[in-house]
Amino acid sequence: MPHVRMLKEGNLKKLLSGILCLGIASSCFANEVSFEQYVEGLKLQAKEEGISDEIISEAFSNVEYKPRAVKADRNQPEKRLTLDEYIPRAVPDWKVKQAKELYNKHYTELKRIGDEYGVQPRFIVALWGVESNFGRFMGNYSVIDALSTMAYDGRREEFFRKEAMAALTILQEGHIEPENMKGSWAGAMGQSQFMPSSFLAFAADGNGDGKKDIWHNKEDVFASTANYLSQSGWNDSYTWGRQVKLPAGFDMTLEGRIEGKEKTLAEWNQLGITRFNGSSLPQVDVDAWLTAPDNANGRVYLVYNNYNVLMKWNRSYYFALAVSHLADRIVY
Repeated sequence: MPHVRMLKEGNLKKLLSGILCLGIASSCFANEVSFEQYVEGLKLQAKEEGISDEIISEAFSNVEYKPRAVKADRNQPEKRLTLDEYIPRAVPDWKVKQAKELYNKHYTELKRIGDEYGVQPRFIVALWGVESNFGRFMGNYSVIDALSTMAYDGRREEFFRKEAMAALTILQEGHIEPENMKGSWAGAMGQSQFMPSSFLAFAADGNGDGKKDIWHNKEDVFASTANYLSQSGWNDSYTWGRQVKLPAGFDMTLEGRIEGKEKTLAEWNQLGITRFNGSSLPQVDVDAWLTAPDNANGRVYLVYNNYNVLMKWNRSYYFALAVSHLADRIVY
């Protein structure tokens, strides 16, 4: 194989040892082969999965190990803010102002795409704002560099190898050039911050040019976001939920966003839960879950299935609530 012949003979044993380590100990590669040799293994896997020699050569031509990506992965903040602390930071007034301006500026495209996919435009804009500050912060890492680095590091090797293969597939399909495929330290890409596998599953061509460009084309960003939500179970007949107040002595064993704990708004109303302003809950026939991320002494919400869909996008209560809060402030 030409990729194997590129290695010095003395390193071949290490490369083959590394290949045999696939799927076993996460530290195996770091202990047995260099990053450069590990990349040769990625190239071999890509070839086996049908990626062309041309794309493999272009994608890996200047690949570099990025220690800053590993550091970012290992040093994610441990301090947990309360929602009262987090929401104002995640959704400051200046971001709300920009969201409203961009919502109005792009409303024609947003309305068309929202109608096509069955998603309210305000949620498309809110996700855009929370994920990348409306496309301003997409990350400056080469996606191939980031994914190769994270796979080699080994903590979640299988996941990042899969994402690396998905990224190469995106390149092979011609949606972006290798030098323009930029993202976060973890490989999240573009204005919607899709991982490559999410791109392959949900990215959409919003302007009909035959490409799915979530880096530069806003209509593609909007359509991809809407398609993700739509395919994940979004229902534009409803909103996401609402902040509520609990009566004194409320039974908190009813709290939880799991199957079997949902109740209709009428049932929650009978249990004494009100809107945050103290008025009765809406008379709408929809199931809702009670969630209290900071316990009963913090913010408490009744959330609908659309909120569950936001949790599929990012499995963080805080993220989903930031998006929901911004979506509400865009139009209310």
